[in-house]
Amino acid sequence: MRKVLIANRGEIARRIIRSCQKQGISTVAVYSEADKAMPFVREADEAIHIGPPPVPQSYLNIDAILAAAKETGADAIHPGYGLLSENATFAKRCREAGLTFIGPTPEVIADMGDKVTARKIMRDAGVPVVPGFEGKMETAEEAISHAAQMGYPVMLKASAGGGGIGMQVVHDDEELRQAFQSARGRAKAYFGNDTMFLEKYVENPHHIEVQIVADNHGNVLHLLERECSIQRRHQKVLEESPSPFLDQQTREQICEAAVQAAKAVNYTGVGTVEFIMDDQKRFYFLEMNTRLQVEHPVTEEMTGLDLVAMQLDVAAGAVLELKQEDVKALRHAIECRIYAEDPVTFLPSPGTIADYVPPKMEHVRIDDAVEAGTQVTPFYDPMIAKLIVSGTTRAEAIARAIEALQQYEISGIKTNLPFLLEVLQDEEFQQGVYTTQFIQRKRIK
Repeated sequence: MRKVLIANRGEIARRIIRSCQKQGISTVAVYSEADKAMPFVREADEAIHIGPPPVPQSYLNIDAILAAAKETGADAIHPGYGLLSENATFAKRCREAGLTFIGPTPEVIADMGDKVTARKIMRDAGVPVVPGFEGKMETAEEAISHAAQMGYPVMLKASAGGGGIGMQVVHDDEELRQAFQSARGRAKAYFGNDTMFLEKYVENPHHIEVQIVADNHGNVLHLLERECSIQRRHQKVLEESPSPFLDQQTREQICEAAVQAAKAVNYTGVGTVEFIMDDQKRFYFLEMNTRLQVEHPVTEEMTGLDLVAMQLDVAAGAVLELKQEDVKALRHAIECRIYAEDPVTFLPSPGTIADYVPPKMEHVRIDDAVEAGTQVTPFYDPMIAKLIVSGTTRAEAIARAIEALQQYEISGIKTNLPFLLEVLQDEEFQQGVYTTQFIQRKRIK
């Protein structure tokens, strides 16, 4: 690969640019009118305007992105995360245009993007899945009949869903009856697919994900796990690794299950296998993300590996030189997602950043999208930065994260910095015994 077009924006575009520069690969940024003054635009070797601010007219405009690749002579496309990163049609269009898509094949993306298909594949491969019903359900009464066989509570999910959209926990027939049509409507609006399925709801679970990487020569490795149980409305807020909940035996079992899952679909590139785990450390396949995760720096700081560089190498056809026995947890890492939002209401807080002074400390990494003077618009996700810290112990990493957040200076807009500090300073979090219900139960606002 000589030139990579980055079909994304913000901090992940800057992150990809850094790894490309280290490998001597030229980069092309694409940007909307709202992003023309963003740092990632000037940091790329070239930048192409692709449309107005609304996402469907710019960052989801496949024709405009492919035209930009042709115009600049790019020979590969990195989709980042979100946006088109798990769009099988986009990956297929890249392949048809003779471009290297830095990710798995369109077929794998399609299979793993359909949660019903993914469940069936994993179950056939011997990977544990949550008990559920995957057949077609046209009415709420059909759903109620299947829920009765499983026993409440159950989780109603959109087959093509993600980010918690079209997902709802229901506890009785009436709740399911009310949720069914509204969830189908949301799924249709967001994903163009209103197929729903049911899973037995695992109450008060842990959300554990395993980072995997696979080359085109049959080699599959896991890069250990991340604990992602600090969530609000099914959206991750803070991640860490290693998980404070796992013992070594369970860690080995869940990581091996992730490798098994990747092999079952002939996965290539970097990806993540997500599991939910009950209080008895029984784990079940949740989904497979066929892309780089927002929280990938946690694994990088823990292991010392560069996941984007690995993506580039695999896409270029290289054989993985890393061996499984070489993957070790060298440090404990924590990532805090910093949002332009009100720390009490969690509503987005667009505006112009006046002062922006990130902390400068040893073992503190900042992956950000902004600088002083940046206009945070309402058009895109309000995450403006990620603060990633590491320590020789979990306690040291927590203390360092607290100190770094206290030093972070952002003015002109509201941010969730106070909220993140409240989480880190909570006794339950510090003891490492939290689950996905932590924020809801603590009612941290």
